[in-house]
Amino acid sequence: MDKLVKKLINIVPHERQIKWQETEFYAFIHYGVNQFTDREWGTGEEEPAIFNPQALDTDQWCEAMVSAGMKGVIITAKHHDGFCLWDTAYTKHSVMYSPYQQDIVAQLAYSCAKFDLKLGIYLSPWDRHDERYGQGKAYDDYFCNQLTELLTNYGAVFSVWFDGACGEGPNGKVQVYDWQRYYALVRKLQPEAVISVCGPDVRWCGNEAGHCRVSEWSIVAASMMDNEAIKENSQQDDSAIFRERIPSDNEDLGSREVLKNVESYVWYPAEVNTSIRPGWFYHANEDNKVRSLAELSSIYLQSVGGNATFLLNIPPHPDGYFAAPDVQRLKEIGQWIQESFSVNLLAEAIYTASSCEEGHEAGALGCKNNYWKAKDDDSEVAVIAETKKAITPRYLVIQEEIKKSQRIEAFILSYRNGGDWEQIAEGTVVGYKRICPISEKVTATKWKLEIPSGRGGATLKTFELY
Repeated sequence: MDKLVKKLINIVPHERQIKWQETEFYAFIHYGVNQFTDREWGTGEEEPAIFNPQALDTDQWCEAMVSAGMKGVIITAKHHDGFCLWDTAYTKHSVMYSPYQQDIVAQLAYSCAKFDLKLGIYLSPWDRHDERYGQGKAYDDYFCNQLTELLTNYGAVFSVWFDGACGEGPNGKVQVYDWQRYYALVRKLQPEAVISVCGPDVRWCGNEAGHCRVSEWSIVAASMMDNEAIKENSQQDDSAIFRERIPSDNEDLGSREVLKNVESYVWYPAEVNTSIRPGWFYHANEDNKVRSLAELSSIYLQSVGGNATFLLNIPPHPDGYFAAPDVQRLKEIGQWIQESFSVNLLAEAIYTASSCEEGHEAGALGCKNNYWKAKDDDSEVAVIAETKKAITPRYLVIQEEIKKSQRIEAFILSYRNGGDWEQIAEGTVVGYKRICPISEKVTATKWKLEIPSGRGGATLKTFELY
């Protein structure tokens, strides 16, 4: 085993990152004054009086999310316009000074508990309304006071979501964000929450179009943690070009070739975020532009099935409910997930392996807290699954034991055809989860998963066919 591999396999996730990745598919809720002005970005000059939903129903939101198979939700408690959706003591630019006069974050927290969904918080550091913005410590104090309210009054929070948007405030000044102070406060108040995007736990996939890398590594250069925070030095562009931007020069973030000259590494997994509509906030003229089931299922396979998570935005109607087209699509994606991944065809299979570390034989696959592990070298290894009856799968689902790092660099699935093994699917990295569609319809009782390339002794927590 070479020196680089020894270093890389010592990089493992924190428990909070594992729990976040197990959430897999969850919702983003962009809601605020923009619903009433038909804008994507507010100016900060909006009056709270315009915010007046007539039928706000967070139970309806959660019911629709559960129907989609989602396990959590992140709400924009404050977007760039500075309007606050909770009962804050630090500004009158809030829902409490609107005709609605109710704490929406509290309502959502109650509904999340009722529907067994995790709650996450988005708090924009950029504030186009508050005069303290651009005033250094005065604004940081304000921001931290509000962050404290959100992280102490609404129960457990699984994700604190920061973005790097940074521009002028109402006084024409730009704030230099004290990220380390924000992070320390989150760690103190919600130590189990991941800090996402402009944070040390979860990174942005690099675009808002739902594009995913072919090989998504969780182990990357430590300098990646600075990439999003650096954006505070430049004004973001609110345009389709920015939302669809797909960097072409960083498709490979974690191969040995890329990391061989890097001094330090971190476990920094990716989140794929996009909206169910063209915009992030609700616009009536987009009711007929809700993403199709084909689009959403494709993004799901590439994100959840590509060692990332899927954060899907659903913007409520101005009156406070999910519109019918969005609800229908969420139900459809949930049905598709259930139909595709509810019956593991290898549930009763017998597993054997060509190489295994003592105590981690392939026969343990599928048992809770057990995993197969190859011996600690770079030799090619394989696991074979045999069923009593012939099966015809559509998807391969495999998972590494990421507590032992991310090791698999390539895999091949074959089936026994008479006396020969015939290759049917292949892929690159695995990590937390890899879903590989099987395009050719074949039927067999013996299936072989080969790992021709890996870092040290590969691990396998799950080898399933659906």
